[in-house]
Amino acid sequence: MPTFVVRVWMPDRPGALGAVASRIGSVRGDLIGIDILERGGGRAIDELVVHLADACLVPLLAREIAQVDGVDVEDVRPVVDALDPRLDALETAAYLVTRTSVSDLLTALAERSAHDLEADWAAVVDLHAPLPVVAVGPVPPAPWLAAFVAGSRVSMASRSDDSGPDDVVWADLSGADLVVVIGRRGRPYRARERRQLTAVGRIADHRWTELVTRPAMLLHPSVTT
Repeated sequence: MPTFVVRVWMPDRPGALGAVASRIGSVRGDLIGIDILERGGGRAIDELVVHLADACLVPLLAREIAQVDGVDVEDVRPVVDALDPRLDALETAAYLVTRTSVSDLLTALAERSAHDLEADWAAVVDLHAPLPVVAVGPVPPAPWLAAFVAGSRVSMASRSDDSGPDDVVWADLSGADLVVVIGRRGRPYRARERRQLTAVGRIADHRWTELVTRPAMLLHPSVTT
């Protein structure tokens, strides 16, 4: 049975999701998962995981959902790799804290972030270096990455972490003085996804600090009495 993720905008009011679920059922679909990506301004952006009897029903599914008052379908895509955002985030956190070298940690950060957040590319960037420290996928040119991050940092004070759609998002590793950046085409990142990348960045930053300070701790162990 083919499975699809349907990203929808709907009114943030009781009954809206039920009306959408009813439309899904009308085309013999089975709603098996819901992920709330963003809420605000009286609207919610959700991703619905739907089983369909046949892939040819996708256009009908989109039309039926769009018939619900105030609901818009942003995107419908097939599930290629079954993702569970909450489980994936926990597995990534567990994986990062067990890395035993800085290079392994930063590579894992880029690869896992790209996988969990369905990015086309990911990079770990040192703004003082000419090239990304780690690159996964078709990463934009290094000058573009540096300009993007520098501009985003300058404007960060005037924008919320949860604001506005964007197909490129980033998170600081402030202790490491690095930034992880990911991007994809055709599907904006939303608030929950941005918060997830920020949290993963904090975990990686903490592990980076442990790795770079461990040699000094081993050379100069504390003495307790």
